[in-house]
Amino acid sequence: MPNVVELTKALIAAESVTPAKGEVFDVLAQALSVIGFEIDRFMIGEEPDGPVENMIAIRHGKGPHFAFAGHLDVVPPGDGWASGAFEPEVRGDLLYGRGAVDMKGAIAAFAAAAARVEGPTLSLLITGDEEGPAIYGTRAILDRLEARGLKPDYCLVGEPTSTARLGDMIKIGRRGSVNIWVDVPGRQGHVAYPHLADNPIPKLVAALAAINAIDLDAGNHWFQPSNIEVTDVTVGNPATNVIPAKASARMSIRFNDEQNGEDLVALIERTVKAHAPDAQVIARISGEAFLTQPGELSALVTRAIEKVAGVVPALSTTGGTSDARFLSQLCPTVEFGLVNATMHKTDEAVALADLADLVDIYAEIITAIR
Repeated sequence: MPNVVELTKALIAAESVTPAKGEVFDVLAQALSVIGFEIDRFMIGEEPDGPVENMIAIRHGKGPHFAFAGHLDVVPPGDGWASGAFEPEVRGDLLYGRGAVDMKGAIAAFAAAAARVEGPTLSLLITGDEEGPAIYGTRAILDRLEARGLKPDYCLVGEPTSTARLGDMIKIGRRGSVNIWVDVPGRQGHVAYPHLADNPIPKLVAALAAINAIDLDAGNHWFQPSNIEVTDVTVGNPATNVIPAKASARMSIRFNDEQNGEDLVALIERTVKAHAPDAQVIARISGEAFLTQPGELSALVTRAIEKVAGVVPALSTTGGTSDARFLSQLCPTVEFGLVNATMHKTDEAVALADLADLVDIYAEIITAIR
């Protein structure tokens, strides 16, 4: 039977910088196979965003189909770790290693919980591409589920949603995300002869000023206001006496459920072209906003947290995007996992007590699914 600490250590030790594949999936597949899960692993995608490995592990039971979703890929560790990022180490009451919190610990906790209790049909939907482009990850799992005629009734995503202590927050929704690149062409020339050139910088600056003045919405009961943030402005002109041939900018929009990605892209394109008609606007919509209205699933998770951890979680839609944006199209979906204070940081660590409590909470949730 999987031991949550030992399984978390084994998953951390299997280096899996995004996109993850191979050994880390071997570790999880072995742990799940011994507790009755059927394993379906598949590779999909081509470079530059692939290939990506994904897994659907399922154990048939009675009643509804309850899915747990997560990712085995991690962000690069960077430098400065007290011990090796992929050499898990317990120091005091903490387990250190890249992925301890985000989110190998939660995956290990669900596996340990599943080993402890029986009940509904359980599945683990595990991708190797959540931290990366997410092109061939969870979206490909959804296609695979449809092809196999599998449709969960509920889904829990094990992202590290807790903030100050385990159980203080559940995510019931997330804002959508779109990244936009703007290139404004000009005509290179000598600064002393501006009539022979066409400076793209004033056009881009005017467009960005107009974009900065846009007030998308004031937010609503569940969501904070949508926001547009310019994240880069580039000219790349090393000369002091040359009017450049191009000026570029990049922006990111995080938006609530009062907006949608395509309309926002169209708004930015109209605004840019009003000042720079020849500009090129390229966008990538990472996902739309979603909200799982408070109800049976969030109440069930809340009761389990309150019973084990003694805290009533806040229901929130804050933070960045997650793969719940895809899974929510399939069934009611909420997110709950470990404390997120050290995710993506040097010396990422999880409290051993939190791992044990998370196993108990997940076991309570599985038991209560009817």
